[in-house]
Amino acid sequence: QVQLVESGGGSVQAGDSLRLTCAVSIDTHAMYYMAWFRQAPGKQREGVAAIDIPGRATFVDSVKGRFTFSKRNTKNTMTLQMDSLKPEDTAMYYCAAVPGYVDESRALLPTEYRYWGQGTQVTVSA
Repeated sequence: QVQLVESGGGSVQAGDSLRLTCAVSIDTHAMYYMAWFRQAPGKQREGVAAIDIPGRATFVDSVKGRFTFSKRNTKNTMTLQMDSLKPEDTAMYYCAAVPGYVDESRALLPTEYRYWGQGTQVTVSA
């Protein structure tokens, strides 16, 4: 059973930075795509960023220029650097992974992912 564990969330002020880390129980290169999703209360789960094995990253428009991947920088972890945080970034953030091929056009759809972590809370105050 593949396990994903997120860490790095917290409460910050607008304009601050956070780095989220996803620890995976197996080699991350066994997963074709790894991604971060977020869900705010009363809202649907939203794809934030995804990265494939070759390192090609996809971001939702609202975070482009502010969020970056540290690729799959170690064998079993993936990190997401979040800069210039805004109150609208407040949500529970989930790490997700899928072993099979996913077309880039579908990389931010939660239905494409098989494995999920429990989430880490990010709260940004104005």
